[in-house]
Amino acid sequence: MAFWLTSDMAELFVKICGLRTERDVDVAVAAGADAVGFVFAAGPRTVDAPTVRRLAARVPEQVLTVGVFRGQTVEQVRELTEDSGIRAVQLHGDEGPEYCETLRAPGRTLIRAVAAGERTPRLGEFGEDLLLLDAPDPGSGKAWNWGAPDFTAPDGRWLLAGGLRPDTVRAAVAATGAWGVDVSSGVESARGVKSPELIRAFLTAARA
Repeated sequence: MAFWLTSDMAELFVKICGLRTERDVDVAVAAGADAVGFVFAAGPRTVDAPTVRRLAARVPEQVLTVGVFRGQTVEQVRELTEDSGIRAVQLHGDEGPEYCETLRAPGRTLIRAVAAGERTPRLGEFGEDLLLLDAPDPGSGKAWNWGAPDFTAPDGRWLLAGGLRPDTVRAAVAATGAWGVDVSSGVESARGVKSPELIRAFLTAARA
């Protein structure tokens, strides 16, 4: 498990996801991201293992490298994780607790992403180290109703995702009490194309 999961962090934890180029990675790291995400699941931001290994080599040790998976077998996830050299696995589909059991390894962080709904998820139910609460349609850029009066936040440390942007992230954190945030489409100039200006603006706003 990473050091930041067992230490007291004074600042909001920020993950910039869906990175595909050297520029994306360098801008996110320089702007102060705590984690950078690479998408192995099918979609407009998909990257392969050799590309991720090359990009992850640019990332300093204190910044977590995360692979995002959805709808892949546990064998595929394990192979891509080992081939790419990422240090965290984010499971973003219907993967059960057997995934966490199989993928557990020294120094590896396991993140379970769940769609916001009627039931409040509980951290560690599947053996994960960290929860991510996302919109029902992940990766779409559509915000969900995190400001609803009946919203109940998970206990412990969890990440808020789903339609966050530089102009909404502070209100979202204030409304939910999230330990951290995860953004992808909210820092893009076009679908799948990251904007350096928006990445910087998001991190500035999140840490304001």
